[in-house]
Amino acid sequence: MRAYGAGLLSSYGELLHSLSQKPSVQYRPFEPSIACVTEYDDQAYQDIYYVAESFDDVKAKLRNWVATSLTRPFTVRYIPFSQTLEVLDTYSSTNNLITELKTQVDQLSAAFEQISAN
Repeated sequence: MRAYGAGLLSSYGELLHSLSQKPSVQYRPFEPSIACVTEYDDQAYQDIYYVAESFDDVKAKLRNWVATSLTRPFTVRYIPFSQTLEVLDTYSSTNNLITELKTQVDQLSAAFEQISAN
């Protein structure tokens, strides 16, 4: 058995409580769609703990839930030079990205031509 989660890993008391077999402690199968809307008190020990077969099982369920449940009307791209995010949610912002990519491809192509000429 392994414990995952901020509360369980940061609090020895929480870990003991989770294994205490008190009548108030419940174990439920990990389902992201249920776990994400379960109310909890972050100042008290929890009474509901989600159980999975393995950490890989948790990752697979979470990835599947994200892929099938979460949608957003935009895309985000990371700009490493400024360490910022750009939201691509309009025709203009997307067109600017395409123009920038074309410029970068042209520069890369010119560099390859110069290298191959030598």
